[in-house]
Amino acid sequence: MRPNFDIVDPSFLAHFLVRFYRSPGIWRYQQQTTGLVNLRFSDYLDQPLTLPPLTEQRRIVEVIDAVAAQERAIERSIAKLKALKVAATESLLTPMAWCIPLRDVILGPPRNGYSPMESDVWTGVQMLGLGCLTKDGFSPVQLKNAPSERLGSHRAILSDGDLLISRANTRELVGLAGVYRDIGTPCLYPDLMMRVRPSSVCSAEFLSIILRSERSRRAIQAMAQGTSESMVKISAGSVQRLPVPLPSPSEQERVLGVAGAFDAELDKFEAEMAKLSRLKLGIIDQLLSAGA
Repeated sequence: MRPNFDIVDPSFLAHFLVRFYRSPGIWRYQQQTTGLVNLRFSDYLDQPLTLPPLTEQRRIVEVIDAVAAQERAIERSIAKLKALKVAATESLLTPMAWCIPLRDVILGPPRNGYSPMESDVWTGVQMLGLGCLTKDGFSPVQLKNAPSERLGSHRAILSDGDLLISRANTRELVGLAGVYRDIGTPCLYPDLMMRVRPSSVCSAEFLSIILRSERSRRAIQAMAQGTSESMVKISAGSVQRLPVPLPSPSEQERVLGVAGAFDAELDKFEAEMAKLSRLKLGIIDQLLSAGA
């Protein structure tokens, strides 16, 4: 799209279109014949909008961009803290003896999850998507509706504190690990994840840090197999042979304490980011409402 610079500021138009994209109004311009949703672009371009004078448009853009600049500053702080957390934990883990197979510190073999057909309606039971395991651990960012409330007692229902590992993904993302935290409803983990239950010699939190370490990530990526780099897999057997360290309980607590201190600071920044994002959306809605 090439804006008419005589009547519209490009940044103002971009903010307006993003706002419209988030509104229910966009739905009437969408059509779906297969699994792909198409935008009826000619109809989309016909939608009316009221433009304030260019000077007012630029003032609005300045206000929005000022908040966006604060967001970017917080994002840089979060990225720096995450990098420092990795460096700090790696410095503690690297000197340890990585000579014990994972099978010696877990209770039985890893178990694959269950992936029923997703439901279009709320059933009271949810399912994790692969995106819930990130490079930073577990995050409930991709939840789906399970098909039946009768799955509430299924073997793949998670408990708070369960350790999960993705067993299939791209080579970069396969084998990501995280400790599940209760989301408030019964929740299944999918077939493309495996659940690992640590024994009494180490905690799920400590093992999660070990599995996300640079050394473990290299080993997991090397063991992954598949004909396409977009979908490689690791087996329960190969995961059980993965070498891990087993320091004393006090050393494990030391690693967790260092990681926890960084996590506490990250939580503060992320709460600030969430608050700022809500403020930005409110400002955008208020300032652009005249052009709706």
